[in-house]
Amino acid sequence: MKTILVTGGMGYIGSHTVVELINKKYNVIIVDNLSNSKIKVLDRIEMITKIRPKFYKIDCVKKRSFEKVFKENKIDAVIHFAGLKAVGESVEKPLMYYNNNIISTLNLIELMKKYNVNNLVFSSSATVYGNPKSVPIDETFELHVTNPYGRTKLMIEDILRDYCNINKEFNCALLRYFNPIGAHKSGLIGENPKGIPNNLMPYIAQVAIGKREFLGVFGNDYNTVDGTGVRDYIHVVDLAIGHVLTLDKLFNNSGLVTYNLGTGKGTSVLELHKAFEKACGFSIPYKILPRRKGDIDSCYANCDKAYKELGFKAQYDIYDMCLDSWNFQKNNPNGI
Repeated sequence: MKTILVTGGMGYIGSHTVVELINKKYNVIIVDNLSNSKIKVLDRIEMITKIRPKFYKIDCVKKRSFEKVFKENKIDAVIHFAGLKAVGESVEKPLMYYNNNIISTLNLIELMKKYNVNNLVFSSSATVYGNPKSVPIDETFELHVTNPYGRTKLMIEDILRDYCNINKEFNCALLRYFNPIGAHKSGLIGENPKGIPNNLMPYIAQVAIGKREFLGVFGNDYNTVDGTGVRDYIHVVDLAIGHVLTLDKLFNNSGLVTYNLGTGKGTSVLELHKAFEKACGFSIPYKILPRRKGDIDSCYANCDKAYKELGFKAQYDIYDMCLDSWNFQKNNPNGI
């Protein structure tokens, strides 16, 4: 049984990936500082899988504490989710993002080298494509970022490319996510932000449950089907399964590989809003607000490469994603 270290494994994408890893008979170790997650998630993972992963409350920026995990366990691969991820916040607090995201990753790579761990899946982002000249976006597109969050992802990709160039034993996958939404079918885990949500789906869900007055739609003058931003929304369980498929690739000595993980379809903010209304069965108020800094018109994926090389194909549609998000919100009106 191979052991997988999951940094940020108590977070939204991390927790769903841990569940899928356990389902595939991997031994999982979680490292998380709980800055944007809660310890109760560990109980929920155990409820779903009947297995409680080993957990360390550690900040990856603190290298000495982080090293304890490598000293105490024989690790076969790492999936690196840990990092700050809000575009708007990164524009307001760029130094915080550079400090947290870059240093934590450098610490991880140095510890992997020291303890001879040669398989890494990195949680990158479609933000590395910036404002693309056309859609759908494939992995050969020019990389260009429009905000500090995206810049940290691109900088880390560059660091990993440089490291792989001189370390031929190191296998690394750069997974460029598009927009994960949805929740586990059980309703036990889902997107559970602290404070005001930075992402669209949990905000819609909180309006639906009565925690917030209305959904703010940031801009309706984009060059899109209805003027609102178009994104490629992928069910978080599909995304989690993509990580498991990627590990299989890495364990076959893949070197450096890059994949888009999305559905290949674009959905506007208002189209998602309408799908959520259908899922919950009632109207959800919204207001058009000014654009946010750093946002772009359209961003959706060409996922042919992931399908050909990993066998990855998203199974859930927008309605499924909204239904599962609403199920999670109903079961957890005040969060986990």
